[in-house]
Amino acid sequence: MAILSALATEVFIPVAAVIGIAFAVVQWVIVSRVKLSPAAAAASGGGGKNGYGDYLIEEEEGLNDHNVVVKCAEIQNAISEGATSFLFTDTKSQPCTYSKDKYCKPALFTALFSTVSFLLGAITSLVSGFLGMKIATYANARTTLEARKGVGKAFITAFRSGAVMGFLLASSGLVVLYITINVFKLYYGDDWEGLFESITGYGLGGSSMALFGRVGGGIYTKAADVGADLVGKVERNIPEDDPRNPAVIADNVGDNVGDIAGMGSDLFGSVGIIVCLITTLFATDFFEVKSVKEIEPALKKQLIISTVLMTVGIAVISWLALPAKFTIYNFGTQKEVSNWGLFFCVAIGLWAGLIIGFVTEYYTSNAYSPVQDVADSCRTGAATNVIFGLALGYKSVIIPIFAIAISIYVSFSIAAMYGIAVAALGMLSTIATGLAIDAYGPISDNAGGIAEMAGMSHRIRERTDALDAAGNTTAAIGKGFAIGSAALVSLALFGAFVSRAGVTVVDVLSPKVFIGLIVGAMLPYWFSAMTMKSVGSAALKMVEEVRRQFNTIPGIMEGTAKPDYATCVKISTDASIKEMIPPGALVMLTPLIVGTLFGVETLSGVLAGALVSGVQIAISASNTGGAWDNAKKYIEAGASEHARTLGPKGSDCHKAAVIGDTIGDPLKDTSGPSLNILIKLMAVESLVFAPFFATQGGILFKYL
Repeated sequence: MAILSALATEVFIPVAAVIGIAFAVVQWVIVSRVKLSPAAAAASGGGGKNGYGDYLIEEEEGLNDHNVVVKCAEIQNAISEGATSFLFTDTKSQPCTYSKDKYCKPALFTALFSTVSFLLGAITSLVSGFLGMKIATYANARTTLEARKGVGKAFITAFRSGAVMGFLLASSGLVVLYITINVFKLYYGDDWEGLFESITGYGLGGSSMALFGRVGGGIYTKAADVGADLVGKVERNIPEDDPRNPAVIADNVGDNVGDIAGMGSDLFGSVGIIVCLITTLFATDFFEVKSVKEIEPALKKQLIISTVLMTVGIAVISWLALPAKFTIYNFGTQKEVSNWGLFFCVAIGLWAGLIIGFVTEYYTSNAYSPVQDVADSCRTGAATNVIFGLALGYKSVIIPIFAIAISIYVSFSIAAMYGIAVAALGMLSTIATGLAIDAYGPISDNAGGIAEMAGMSHRIRERTDALDAAGNTTAAIGKGFAIGSAALVSLALFGAFVSRAGVTVVDVLSPKVFIGLIVGAMLPYWFSAMTMKSVGSAALKMVEEVRRQFNTIPGIMEGTAKPDYATCVKISTDASIKEMIPPGALVMLTPLIVGTLFGVETLSGVLAGALVSGVQIAISASNTGGAWDNAKKYIEAGASEHARTLGPKGSDCHKAAVIGDTIGDPLKDTSGPSLNILIKLMAVESLVFAPFFATQGGILFKYL
C-alpha cells in the first residue's frame, strides 16, 4: 500500500494547480506595476535590486520621457490589437480488454464522452494560446521601459511575465483535465478502460488546435519577418524594427501569435508546478542579474535547478503515493513494476530533457564555437553560411537522438509502454519553467522592437538586444524539449494504438507494414515543404507590399510620412488563415484515409515512419534556424574581437548573415516546431479511431 492515501493524493493535485495560478497572478501584479502612462510611470519609481539603479538614461541624454512612454504604449496597443485580430479570424456493454470477466461501458457512450473531451481539449488549447499572447503583449512595452533602469530590471520584468504564462497555462490545463477525469468517473466507475479511452479525446482536441496555431502563427510571423528583413535590412539598409519599415508592426505581432500562442496551445499542463515555482524564485528573488553576461547563465540555472528539485520531488512522490509493487497490462500479459522502477522511468525522461536542452543551447548560442563558425563562414558570402548552418543542424541531431533512444530502452525494460509514457511525463514535468523561459524570448524581442520604434537611445537597444539573443537560445531549448517529449509521447500512443487495434506484432518485413513505413517517413518532408512554401508565398506578397510603399509613399525613408502598417498586418493574417489549411488537412486526414483503406497494419507503419523521420527533421530544422539567427546577432553585437572583424551592421558579411537568418526563420519557427505536433496528432488520432480501423478498415486489401 502507498504511504500517502488516495484521498490525499487526489487533493494534492488541485492544490498544486491552485498554487500555480495564484503564483502567476502575483507575478502579473508585479509586472503591472510598470506603468504605461507618463504620470503613473513617473510615480511608480522602483528599488535598486536587479539593475544598475533607477535613474533613466533619457534624463542624461536630454530626451523627452513623456513622449517615450506614450510611444511605447501606442506601439504595444498596435501589436496587441493585431495579435487579437489574428486569433479571432483564426449499445451494448463489451468485455474489457484487460479482463474478459469484466464488462466495460458501451462504445457509443465512450464516443460521446470522447467528443466532449475533444471539445474541452480544443477549448483549453485555444484559451491557453490566447492567454499566453495577451500576457506577452501586456509585458513587452513594460520590459522596454524597465530597460532604462538597467538590464537586470528589464530581465526580471520579461521573466516574470514569462512565468505568468508558464504557471497559468500549466495550472489551468491540469485543473481542466483533473475535473474532466473526475466527472467522467461518475459514469464509468471502475471501467478504467472506457474512462481513459474517452479522455484520449482531450489530447486530440488540444493537439488539433495546437497544430493550426503553430502552423498559422508560424506562417504569420515569418511572412512578416522575412518581408521586413529582405527589404528593410538588405535593400534599404535600415535597422531591424525601424518604424520606417511598413512590415515592422506585423513582425512584432508575429512574435506573439507564432512563438507565444503556438507554444502555449501546444504545451499546456504540468505536474511539476510547486518545483517550478521554487525554481522561478531563484531568477526573480534569490539572485540578481546585474550585467548582460549574466542573463544566459541565469536562464540555464532555471533548467538545472528545476531538474534537480524535480528529481527529488519525484522520488518522494513515488515513495509516498505509489504502492511498493503493482501490476500493469502489457500487450495481453501482466508485468509487475515497483514504485522505484517507475521513479527511474520518470527520472530518465527528465534528465534526457535536460541533456537535449543543453545540446540545443550549445548548437544555437553564439557563446560557443558552432555558431561562431557559422558567423565566420559569412566572410565568403551567403552560400557558405547556408552550408555551415545546414551541417550544424544535421550534427546537432546526434546526441538528442541517443538520449531519446536510451530513455526508450531503459523505461521500456522497466515498465513496458507505460514506462515510456511516464518518461515523457518526466520530460514535460518542468514545462512551467520551460514555458516561462520560452515566453521570455518573444517578450524581449518585442521589447527591442518597441525601443527602436519609440526612438529610445542605443544603450537601451543594446540591453534589449542582449535579452533577445539569450531569448533566441532559450526558445530553441523550449523547442528541443517539445520535440523530445513528442517522440516519447508518440511512441507511447503508438503502443496504445497497436494494443487497442489488436495488432500483436508490427513486422517491418510485411508488405502491408513496409509500405506504411516508407510513406510515413515521407510525410514530415511533405508537411515541411507545404509550410515552407506557404511562408515563401506569404513573404513574397509582403516584400512586394513593402517595396510598393517605399517607392510610392513620399517621405517614408526620411521619417516624415507614416507607413501603412495595417495593410502588412492584413497580408500576414490572410496568408496564415489560408495557408495553414492544406498542411493541417494532410495531418488530420492521413490516419483516417490509411486506416480506412489499408487497415491497422499499414497505419502502424505510417505512424512509426512519421515518428522516426519527424523527430530528426524537427531537431535539425529548429537548431539550424536558431544558429543562423544568433550568428547574425553575434556579428551585430560585436562583443568580441572576432565578431568585430565580421561587422559592423550593413557590411557584406552581415548581409550574408541576414540572408542565412531569413532562410532559417521558417525552419525554426514554422516547420520545425509544427512537426512535433504532427507526430503526436497522428498518433492520438489513430488511437481514438483504432476500434473502427480494426473492425472496418483495410477496405482495399479485402478486395486485392
